[in-house]
Amino acid sequence: MKILIVASDKGGHFVPFIEEQITALEACGVQIVRYGVTGKGIIGYLRELPTLRRFIRTEQPDIIHAHYGLCGLLANLQRLVPVVTTYHGSDINKPQILRLSKIAMCLSAHNIFVSKKNVLLAFRLSPFAFRLKKRSTLLPCGVNLTDDQLSSRTEARKALGIADDAQVVLFAGAFANAVKDAPLAQDAIAAFPASTPHTLHPTPILQELRGFSRAEVNCWMCAANCLLMTSKSEGSPQVIKEAMACGCPIVRVDVGDVAERTSGVEGCYVVHTREPKDIAEALQKAIAFEGKTKGRDRIIEMGLSNEQFAQRLIAIYEGVLA
Repeated sequence: MKILIVASDKGGHFVPFIEEQITALEACGVQIVRYGVTGKGIIGYLRELPTLRRFIRTEQPDIIHAHYGLCGLLANLQRLVPVVTTYHGSDINKPQILRLSKIAMCLSAHNIFVSKKNVLLAFRLSPFAFRLKKRSTLLPCGVNLTDDQLSSRTEARKALGIADDAQVVLFAGAFANAVKDAPLAQDAIAAFPASTPHTLHPTPILQELRGFSRAEVNCWMCAANCLLMTSKSEGSPQVIKEAMACGCPIVRVDVGDVAERTSGVEGCYVVHTREPKDIAEALQKAIAFEGKTKGRDRIIEMGLSNEQFAQRLIAIYEGVLA
């Protein structure tokens, strides 16, 4: 089976979780070829259609797997090879992009959604909802499970040069990304009780999670007291599943599928408001949590290791070709 992956080009590669999916598929014997979209905006994407068609004629893939709605729309306009499109959240949560994603949904041989909330938004008020649901699957992206995620907090802090008594809160994304809402996270840290010489721990440090390699991210997640997510919207955020794989406690507002993913995992807390004081209270509980969470076990239970995910993805490909 030969699969052409179509996704936005990130300097000669795709975003890490797509690259990890590709590696897992190749380990299962799937042949992968890539087409990285370099255009910007809908016009930039559509201008790549002739080049994509030539690439398809040369490579002769069995299926195209497009990631994100705009890539799905581009991939479907070629009409030479069936397309599976995965929608990751931003292509559903933003109304102006959702309109284009819905066209891709109608044209795709199969649609993959990463969260129940995205499914509801995608099919809301759609006259084609019943027909589309028959060729759609709810399948959150998987994560790699690696040995370095098993490092203890002490080991990870030694590697990073972090003091044992420091309180480190990882921010789930880049401060500059407005959707991640860094000001809310900073307000929550500011809402902590003032540090005094008599307090057991100092005020937490909010560490931006940006610009690190996968190995460095794992080390930070093993070293941190908890991960904090304050996003305004999400699909099925990889960073939550990555933190679970490392056993890192988590505090998150109720966006995307994070409540479902972390449900029942001790040391993971959902905050149903966007009040800094409420988030600060949950952070105090997470920081007080001792040891690793059972998030890794939950990942396996949900079938969301990349090895498990690849098998489910291959079954979708086989169904399209049947």
